[in-house]
Amino acid sequence: MSASTAEKINLLGLNRVQLEDFFESIGEKRFRAHQVMKWIHFFGVDNFEDMSNLGKALRTKLADVAEIRGPDVELESFSQDGTRKWVVRLDNGNCVETVFIPDGDRGTLCVSSQVGCALDCSFCSTGKQGFQRDLTVAEIVGQCWVAHKSFGVPDNKGHRHVTNIVMMGMGEPLLNFENVITAMEIMKDDLGYGVAKKRLTLSTSGIVPQMYELYDRIDVALAVSLHAPNDELRDELVPVNRKYPLKDLIAACQEYVRKFNDSRRVTMEYVLLEGVNDKFEHAEELIELLKDVPSKINLIPFNPFPNSGYRRPNGLRTRAFQERLQQAGFVTTVRTTRGDDIDAACGQLVGQVQDRTRRAAQWQQKVQQKQNKIPLHDASANR
Repeated sequence: MSASTAEKINLLGLNRVQLEDFFESIGEKRFRAHQVMKWIHFFGVDNFEDMSNLGKALRTKLADVAEIRGPDVELESFSQDGTRKWVVRLDNGNCVETVFIPDGDRGTLCVSSQVGCALDCSFCSTGKQGFQRDLTVAEIVGQCWVAHKSFGVPDNKGHRHVTNIVMMGMGEPLLNFENVITAMEIMKDDLGYGVAKKRLTLSTSGIVPQMYELYDRIDVALAVSLHAPNDELRDELVPVNRKYPLKDLIAACQEYVRKFNDSRRVTMEYVLLEGVNDKFEHAEELIELLKDVPSKINLIPFNPFPNSGYRRPNGLRTRAFQERLQQAGFVTTVRTTRGDDIDAACGQLVGQVQDRTRRAAQWQQKVQQKQNKIPLHDASANR
């Protein structure tokens, strides 16, 4: 990256207020931010010259001091069920993954917040990659930008292919707090991606202090990666539980419901692992644990990845677990496995696909090395 490029501010990572402040700082009216936001996030424009309602002088000024730079798409995969996955490459060579899941009129985008993850949940492929760094706001929002651009500008300006966004990809969102908050503000903004508060979900493994801070900063839906009904088992599956045990986590969930006071429920995510957390007694413990927490339970049959040591329970076990929770009055769904043929299912991010990407890069490097050994005057190089 050149020095001049490095000095430019990436407008992709600014929320409305920050963009208004930027325009004011360069001697322009604040309303210009509204025009530019729409060009960036609705039309997917990254060239100021294409912003036809801005004067030429302003377009030239913006090109001198700013840029609109999304992540590079390393790999785009399409599942037979309509799921899409993008591997996007960041400035330092790291990659993160983003998944789009269509379901009738709803299109859900699963967005990453970190390169890798530090929490090391035992059943999650992402955690096995280790933690590299937090994503910037532009890198988080850039995943929405890439997905939006892939569908093209809709003919109906009121229609968006991405109707729901979940901060549920790689990483723990609450450990990248400020960047995630700003990114979600852009996702909610009508000049950004226009996602309603109940369609924008943050999923956390239970970073309790930041949960309370989240409630004070932004109103979005909450999902909790629960996965176990008691501390002993959760300590094993979700190690952050050793620092923030279930008692504290449940209290934080109750505060979320109390804070917004609009018949809201917490989504409890529960990956079912055969013989580990899917027994009858686990269902009974879960019922007791959540009896005072308005919640809906999303059961997720384990999605295998190499050397995980876990297996997915069979359909009968899964249905029995679901039915017991439903009998106790909980809205309980079983997440349909989507995109597993492209390693885009829950818990599979940066598993085998990253390995394939790495192998492809190695193969390309070998080809390049071989080509470099061919003398330039050798006519066979053009055959």
